[in-house]
Amino acid sequence: MVAALSWAARLKNGLARTREVLNTPVSELFVRRRVDESLFEDLQTALLQADCGVAATDWLLESLREKARRERIEDAEALKRALTDSVTELLRPLERSLDVSRARPFTIMIAGVNGSGKTTSIGKLAKWLQSQGKSVLLAAGDTFRAAAREQLVVWGERNAVPVIAQAGGDPGAVIYDALNAARSRGADVVIADTAGRLPTQLHLMEEIRKVKRVAAKAQGDAPHEVLLVLDANTGQNAIAQVKAFDDALGLTGLVLTKLDGTAKGGVVCAIARERPVPLLFVGVGEDIDDLRPFKAQEFAEALVG
Repeated sequence: MVAALSWAARLKNGLARTREVLNTPVSELFVRRRVDESLFEDLQTALLQADCGVAATDWLLESLREKARRERIEDAEALKRALTDSVTELLRPLERSLDVSRARPFTIMIAGVNGSGKTTSIGKLAKWLQSQGKSVLLAAGDTFRAAAREQLVVWGERNAVPVIAQAGGDPGAVIYDALNAARSRGADVVIADTAGRLPTQLHLMEEIRKVKRVAAKAQGDAPHEVLLVLDANTGQNAIAQVKAFDDALGLTGLVLTKLDGTAKGGVVCAIARERPVPLLFVGVGEDIDDLRPFKAQEFAEALVG
């Protein structure tokens, strides 16, 4: 029987595409090269191709040039280690733990565009919270798609977690009922799904804001977290999503999904420079335990290789 891969190995596999770009054989980046302007130019191209974005790429190159001068780095392999350190430094502000002990029930509202892995991430997050000893209740607030409700119910059954759902109707009413049910059952955490929205659908984004207001009426300080689920394969479009949903909802955190070896995870660097909303969790696969808290150094080491 093949032993299960460790989380670090799975994360490294999930970021394989990014490492391939950063270690491209075309330029032989980091392979038997002196540290000179030609290397920095190739690195700039590689970082941009890895979806790091212009602002983060410029920051990383400035950081590396300073390290090279200060530490007298002359070979590319040493510069590669310095790059890992710089990426860690860049991503560190995104690192924040999810603390659900601040309220009971603690309410987490989940947003995202259709296809981002939102409902699946809710199921995985419920499993992770259970592993922390918390009781969880799910609210099927995406009342516009029957498939979304059904999928959430399946995840609830897999995790032995109750799901509050309605066929059609008002998503705010589902959230309201879920919070009341959580109080009566003594649940620790409520995770509320919302309908998938494109950032450009302003009238539909207003419906999500309404759900947020309903949650506050049901429980004065709710929701305690507003998380946006991002598909790692969307590249720089993820930045536009973060900005739009943050402007509309006031995001408290992000969940990055589908780091499956084809995605270019450099977009996390772009987020860190352009809209540093904390990245709470990353997902690397379809298994129920393939969602884990984001750790900057761990991610940087898997990203750079």
